Amino acid sequence: MILASVEAIAELFGSVGAQDYLGEPVTLAAHLLQTGALAEAAGASPSLIAAALLHDVGHLPGVGARTGRELMAGTDNHHAAQGAAWLSRLFRPPVTEPVRLHVAAKRYLCATEASYFARLSPASAYTLSVQGGPMSEAEARAFERLPFAAGAVAVRRWDDQAKNPEAALPDFAHFRPLLEKDLLRR
Repeated sequence: MILASVEAIAELFGSVGAQDYLGEPVTLAAHLLQTGALAEAAGASPSLIAAALLHDVGHLPGVGARTGRELMAGTDNHHAAQGAAWLSRLFRPPVTEPVRLHVAAKRYLCATEASYFARLSPASAYTLSVQGGPMSEAEARAFERLPFAAGAVAVRRWDDQAKNPEAALPDFAHFRPLLEKDLLRR
């Protein structure tokens, strides 16, 4: 069951993940692999590497009720919550919570770092407007108190960097042992 579940994730990377990534110059699979590789290069914990690798699975057809195409058309697809809910069948909160919070982390960073918004890609700046815009001061303070907020901010920063069409990428098989060995619910 567990290996079949990781196999299902691998299948998503190899099939629908090969599609365009919502106005970015990479495919969704390339974006996810880059994000995981950036987390790994930063020396992140296995849980945070997995969260980085899987943070946008909620955009994939079959994971949630809505797709990324709806987000780009102006309807929030709630991909962070959809992805975290889908992943929670396999993974514990140290993986799923940074996934669930990575959109909130974008909103948080836009509210708390004056230069952050200017670093967003055009597609990410657009989706910010659909996802609620920068947080209010009260929302930002509440976000900071969440147990996995720091991990979500780290995933968000890697997410922003992982849109390089020239980046050398590991394949999904590189991350498979990490997903299978250390992180799955038992």
